[in-house]
Amino acid sequence: MEIKTFVRNGLGFSLLGLGAVGLVLPFWPTTPFVLASFACFSTSPKIRSRILQIHFFRENIENYECGNGLSKRTLWISLIWLWGMLLISMIVTNMLWLMILLSLIGITVSILILWI
Repeated sequence: MEIKTFVRNGLGFSLLGLGAVGLVLPFWPTTPFVLASFACFSTSPKIRSRILQIHFFRENIENYECGNGLSKRTLWISLIWLWGMLLISMIVTNMLWLMILLSLIGITVSILILWI
């Protein structure tokens, strides 16, 4: 395997892993990492087809390529999950400055999700 391909695939898997983290952390973006990883796999059709077999990643990639954005279901699930986790964090910590920070993060990520 050529060194460029090896580095590109390594970067692609790293970005895909970072995107997968976004599935469980509400403040971590998923789609940009998945799209960037997909671009890294441009020379590896085998890996690209394997990624497209994963429903969540396939939906994001296909919607981006078609210019459709997020589906309404994904949009609502993302917003509910985001604000649910942020509210739990606010209740558990019970610190005013952290509540303000989490609210700002929630508003910013909500705007990003709605924009996509």
